[in-house]
Amino acid sequence: MTSNQGDLTSRLQRRLEAERLETERTAAHELKLLGESLRGVARSALHTIEADTAAWIGRVRGMLLRAWLLPLIVGLSLSLGISGGSWAAMRSLWTTIEQQMETSAVLDMDIKEARATLARIETATWGVTLREIEGERFVVLPFGTLDNPPWTVRDQPAVKLSRE
Repeated sequence: MTSNQGDLTSRLQRRLEAERLETERTAAHELKLLGESLRGVARSALHTIEADTAAWIGRVRGMLLRAWLLPLIVGLSLSLGISGGSWAAMRSLWTTIEQQMETSAVLDMDIKEARATLARIETATWGVTLREIEGERFVVLPFGTLDNPPWTVRDQPAVKLSRE
C-alpha cells in the first residue's frame, strides 16, 4: 500500500477533526462540571447570605422591639402608677370629706340640742347663773332684779356666796 499526499492530508484532517471533537467533548464536559460546581458554590453563598440576612433581620427586629417596647412598658407603667395613685388619693379625700360632712351634721345636731337644753335651763332658772371669780362664788341675777346690788359681775347684779 502506497500512500499519497492526498491520503495523508485526508487522514490528518480526520484525525485533527476527531481530536477537535474529543477536545470539544472534553471541554464541554469540563465546562459542565465547572458550571455545576459554580452553581453549588453560588447556592452555598446564597444560603449563607440568606442565613446571615435572616440573622441580621432577627437582631435588628430584636433591637427595634427593645427600642420601642421598653419605653412603651415604662410609659404604661408610669401612666398606670400615676392614674392608680391619683385614684387612690381622690378616693381617700372623698372618704375623708364624706366623714367630715357626717361629723359636721352630727355636731350641728348636738349644737341644736345643746342650745335647746340651754334655753330650757335659762327658762327654768329665770336667767340666774353661777360664776366663780378669783376663788369667790357669785350668783349672777338677771338685769333689773336688784336696784342696788352689793356686787356686780359684768355689770349684772350678783350675790356673793359663802365659801362653805
